[in-house]
Amino acid sequence: MANELLAGRRERDNRRLFTRLSVVAVAMFGFGFALVPFYDQICRALGINSLVERGEIAANSQVDRTRLVSIEFDANAHGMPWRFQPAVRHMEVHPGELVQVEYEVANVRGAPVTGQAVVSYGPALAGRYFRKLECFCFTQQTLAAGESRRMPVSFVVDASLPGDINTITLSYTFFEVAGLGGKS
Repeated sequence: MANELLAGRRERDNRRLFTRLSVVAVAMFGFGFALVPFYDQICRALGINSLVERGEIAANSQVDRTRLVSIEFDANAHGMPWRFQPAVRHMEVHPGELVQVEYEVANVRGAPVTGQAVVSYGPALAGRYFRKLECFCFTQQTLAAGESRRMPVSFVVDASLPGDINTITLSYTFFEVAGLGGKS
């Protein structure tokens, strides 16, 4: 009799625990969904554009119209059978302004080649203030034999760029990725 009473009490306690844990799990799930619009509103209030649409970035009120920074574009294909060059070599931008440029690349080898672009900045300090939003350097690029393409780079030069930096050189170097489009 005592065992049956103990087993009944244990079963009732297990049901209560299961019910409580289920309520907590449902509440946590609901809280997670509630955080998305809350986080979006915090980002908008603080001016952080991680969830803000790209069109709102373009209308950024943080653009410093009183200053122009010269951006020079450079391209290298280190030991690769690619012709690689910027579509424009130089431009003037206002800090805080959303800018898009393109680089042109062509595979002159008779076989597919995969490469990865590595970026560098001159002066090196400028890299801290150069924000790439879209870039071919984020992923490996594979070009078929004879293929050519235009690859965009979207960026913003941070308005907090030190005043003594008037020129930034953006240089990309493509390196062949071994084993993914190997040499013929």
